[in-house]
Amino acid sequence: MTATTPADLDRWVVLVAAALGVDPGVLDRDLVLDLTRDVAHVVTRPAVPLTTFLMGVAVGSGGRDRAALDAAAARVAEATAAWAAAHPDA
Repeated sequence: MTATTPADLDRWVVLVAAALGVDPGVLDRDLVLDLTRDVAHVVTRPAVPLTTFLMGVAVGSGGRDRAALDAAAARVAEATAAWAAAHPDA
């Protein structure tokens, strides 16, 4: 079965968080989905999993909390905007 609703995604997050031993409350699902949508449209779709991995590394090496996620997301948003400015025809 494919996850098709926000509730399905929430259940998936809880399952994966438990498997990885992390607090699912650190994740802001909408923040990450919106950010990855922007990366996919501004940079390229294959950049999405690479970006989310790097964000995870940043959060893990930072506070491992919501503040670390917000900080990483802000830096990625800035990088995405810079990429868009540098590649206006992309």
